[in-house]
Amino acid sequence: MGEFACPQFQSLGERYPVLEKLQKVSIVPLVFLIFYEVSGGPFGIEDSVKAAGPLLAILGFLVFPVIWSIPEALITAELGTMFPENGGYVVWVFSALGPFWGFQQGWMKWLSGVIDNALYPVLFLDYLKSGIPQVGGGLPRASAVLGLTVVLTYMNYRGLTIVGWLAVLLGVFSILPFVVMGLVSMPELRPSRWLEVDLHNVDWNLYLNTLFWNLNYWDSVSTLAGEVDDPAKTLPRALFYAVILVVVGYLYPLLTGTGAIPVDRESWTDGYFSHIATTLGGVWLTWWVQGASALSNMGMFVAEMSSDSYQLLGMAERGMLPEFFSRRSRFGTPLTGILFSASGVLLLSWLSFQEIVAAENFLYCFGMLIEFFAFVRLRMKYPTASRPYKVPLGTVGSILMYIAHVLRLFSWMASRPILGD
Repeated sequence: MGEFACPQFQSLGERYPVLEKLQKVSIVPLVFLIFYEVSGGPFGIEDSVKAAGPLLAILGFLVFPVIWSIPEALITAELGTMFPENGGYVVWVFSALGPFWGFQQGWMKWLSGVIDNALYPVLFLDYLKSGIPQVGGGLPRASAVLGLTVVLTYMNYRGLTIVGWLAVLLGVFSILPFVVMGLVSMPELRPSRWLEVDLHNVDWNLYLNTLFWNLNYWDSVSTLAGEVDDPAKTLPRALFYAVILVVVGYLYPLLTGTGAIPVDRESWTDGYFSHIATTLGGVWLTWWVQGASALSNMGMFVAEMSSDSYQLLGMAERGMLPEFFSRRSRFGTPLTGILFSASGVLLLSWLSFQEIVAAENFLYCFGMLIEFFAFVRLRMKYPTASRPYKVPLGTVGSILMYIAHVLRLFSWMASRPILGD
């Protein structure tokens, strides 16, 4: 094992002994942090029914996790336990391809995360403006975006364990109305509606984009692996439970909505679950679903900011950023990384939704291509390195699986608007 006595494999615990004294994130908060980094609930999956009908929508959220989400989660489990430190995918690329590509991966993924996070205060206010029209535009809206960003940033400053348990509370609040909706829908369920399909009337572009958009970012949790309690065991288990939570969190509302109410595909657009809630349960359930949707954006914001800020801290610990990025607050949080991430959110929150999505798509896809190559490269470059969890396919099997994965990513990139289309 002497060949691994190099900076790529140097223990950060030896260089930063203070890390051992910080309170670590346990499995339950970690599961919900992953849940919010990937999903946040079924808000936004309605277009899958509009594009392809009930049967293909249901099959999509059964099959796509197997061919896309699980491979991405397996990479995260293997490399996150191989490098149980902050920085995640940046450290993987740094170790596989060197500091140049490590830095490229770092800035692209950080910017992608900040761009993604710029959406959430805006979407939260969009839910509020029906009841508070003043936040629909102008100075009141700008002030509200600033206020929300400051409050949620402060939660990240106070500690990752606080953010983790906040994610648990928000997650339970967001999931429960759909559990209730499913229970009250049982007398109205008609399973034959789930089988409705018209293969001659499918918007494949919208359908695949909806699936892809809602089943991404499993690798985000890797950037805070150094804050996880016993990451060798906790990280793979948390990813396993999170995959189940996300998939069930999509399928259960889909089965409820398409089975209990006659399907009008054109009506299945963003926010349609509120209409289903009104039909099945009344106004009280509608308000609960709308409140859950609004608060889900807060959960996604704090989870994403945690990932982005700990990524910068990990990059500084690896020497890819100036040392002041590695400084922690008295709560153990990456103060400089949080401030930089919050500043990026405020600067980018004035972009239009289409501009944000186009930029994020490009950066995310390019970053994932580098990440897949780094995974294969590490298998070949360090075949005997310690991997507490290892993808159970062998190196050749993993390469074949990820060749298919890369081809799917290229085909998806070709169908998306890229920076100004």
